[in-house]
Amino acid sequence: MNLAEKINVVRASVMGANDGIISVAGIVLGVFAATQGRTNDNWVIFVAGFSGTIAGMISMAAGEYVSVHGQRDAENAAIEKEEIANQESFNQQISLVKDFLIKDDISKELAQRAASEMMKTKPIETAVRVKHGFNISDKINPYHAALASFISFPIGATLPMLAILMVNRSYKVASTYFGVLLALIITGYLAARIGNNDRKKGITRNVLSGLFTMTATYLIGRLLHK
Repeated sequence: MNLAEKINVVRASVMGANDGIISVAGIVLGVFAATQGRTNDNWVIFVAGFSGTIAGMISMAAGEYVSVHGQRDAENAAIEKEEIANQESFNQQISLVKDFLIKDDISKELAQRAASEMMKTKPIETAVRVKHGFNISDKINPYHAALASFISFPIGATLPMLAILMVNRSYKVASTYFGVLLALIITGYLAARIGNNDRKKGITRNVLSGLFTMTATYLIGRLLHK
């Protein structure tokens, strides 16, 4: 597994856990609000949360598989395109690589020599990297991303289910909010770090999306409460 694939697996794991936390938190809070006061509300919450977890596992895994496979298909198409271009207009390909190097503040003479050498030794790899911005050796496996999401989603989903099921009825909402927000701070930080983005903004966006989801589903549940 190369570095790009490792990063992709970690990304899929973090996002899978994050979606598990937010999605199932919204489900269990909405169901609790709608069934509050009934003697079997814990059982109903568990069934709803468990069903949502199973559906989320499959949905996230399928989504990751389709997304990554689509990326691979696009990369394969780009490779085939450059193979044809190298056969039909090799000198033009060299010129394109040279122009790319010149944009990086390399002198014309050195860029010409470097482009000729690079296209002579690794023509496909060079053309793909220059024109499409990816390395052939960095291909990622869709099955790894799908499996990572399939495993991490229920791990994330377990937290809100435990938070709402393991406490007295009077504390279910507060316990769920507290546990979920704490977890979202962690996953928001990790997601921002993986993407090399601003940590504070990543955490804030993640927490706000979780708050909105939980509050919206809880209020809808209250409206449907009988």
